[in-house]
Amino acid sequence: MEHIENDNKYEGLAVNKGVAQPPAVNPYLNKIRKVRRRQYTAAEYTEHILKGDITVLSQAVTLVESNLPDHQILAQEVIEKCLPYAGSSVRVGITGVPGSGKSTSIDAFGLHVLKKGGKLAVLAIDPSSELSKGSILGDKTRMEKLSVADNAFIRPSPSAGSLGGVARKTRETIVLCEAAGFDNIFVETVGVGQSETAVHSMVDFFLLIQLAGTGDELQGIKRGIMEMADGIVINKADGSNIEKAKLAQAHFRNALHLFPPTPSGWIPQVLTYSGYYEIGIGEVWNMIDEYIAFVKKNGYFEHKRQEQAKYWMLETINDQLKSHFYQNSEIVSLLQEKENRVLHSIQSPFTAAKEVLDFYFGKIL
Repeated sequence: MEHIENDNKYEGLAVNKGVAQPPAVNPYLNKIRKVRRRQYTAAEYTEHILKGDITVLSQAVTLVESNLPDHQILAQEVIEKCLPYAGSSVRVGITGVPGSGKSTSIDAFGLHVLKKGGKLAVLAIDPSSELSKGSILGDKTRMEKLSVADNAFIRPSPSAGSLGGVARKTRETIVLCEAAGFDNIFVETVGVGQSETAVHSMVDFFLLIQLAGTGDELQGIKRGIMEMADGIVINKADGSNIEKAKLAQAHFRNALHLFPPTPSGWIPQVLTYSGYYEIGIGEVWNMIDEYIAFVKKNGYFEHKRQEQAKYWMLETINDQLKSHFYQNSEIVSLLQEKENRVLHSIQSPFTAAKEVLDFYFGKIL
């Protein structure tokens, strides 16, 4: 196309035509861009998952994590079809303060499991930024050996500010991984408090990783988290830190005597190890094996699985009710009105909340 600026009346102006678009470096690039990922049906997803197809398993997990209504419907169909083939794994929750060596330990524990001939899936909940809502999802970089090992599947998931939602999706991902033939599931927590409760309600064994020589040993002796732990391990027990680790081990053992007996009847053990140097890894895993054998023998294993299933049914109901409430268009406008009244001290927060709830229940009942 000729530029109007090149007309004789625009003396002194000249616009070049430019150069032709150069060919693509990769002649197949445009063809690749046109190829869309195939959309599977629920039956096809299930078929591929049962065959152990990691690629389709990853796509199914993405489907579970999606918030799109169509994806959620399809994901629930896939989960229902996979459910009869799930439940045969050993689920281990791993928690500890940031910097305690969770990822390094999982790398070492995972390799130990694979050497015994098992298949391992690692589900890591990665904390999201409260400002940008983004996550690094860098757990694979800290699990250098496990990330390239055969029969290992590592899936980091962003918490995205909604811990309950991610925890529910993690539990659904466990079902998919078990159906795909993974007989060992590790669930790594964010390590910031409330996540431990959610993860504890979906695993068989809850492992608490602690550190020695951090300045205040009693900081690690917290009643809530200690009562949930089935086993406590002191990491980085190597070099000059061995004596400190043994001292911390004694402190934790003494602290455990102050707690009431566990519902399973199991007495939690306290061990020391080094995830970096892979010292004492076998002993930690033997403790987990002993626990699983113990609770299967006394019937607590099946009882706990049933209680967890009931817990997540009720949690799902709570989530759905909350979602239905806040997505109601009339409630949204009413909330804005009540917020203004509360902010201008015209009405108290409690009476405003009661009126909103009364309106909601009046609409649905």
